[in-house]
Amino acid sequence: QVQLVESGGGLVQPGESLRLSCAASGIIFSDSAMGWYRQAPGKQRELVATITSGGTTNYADSVKGRFTISRDNAKNTVYLQMNSLKPEDTAVYYCNAVRWAYIYWGKGTLVTVSS
Repeated sequence: QVQLVESGGGLVQPGESLRLSCAASGIIFSDSAMGWYRQAPGKQRELVATITSGGTTNYADSVKGRFTISRDNAKNTVYLQMNSLKPEDTAVYYCNAVRWAYIYWGKGTLVTVSS
């Protein structure tokens, strides 16, 4: 059974940083594309960043230059380093794994950016 478990969310002030982690199990992690998505209250879920099995990354325009996605295949973990956080980054952040035609989701971790 595939499990994706996010951690690292919390309450921070504008301009501060957070690092999210997503630990995967039950999946061939090194062969999977991984991603981070977010959903703000009253809005649709949107892509934040993705990383392929080969390490190619892609970012939403709204986070380019501030967020960095990375993966550690030895630990079956994907990370999202978030710097210069803004109030509009407030959302539940979800981890996503894609392998072949299968898509898996974690339950999310809440990030709140507020002064």
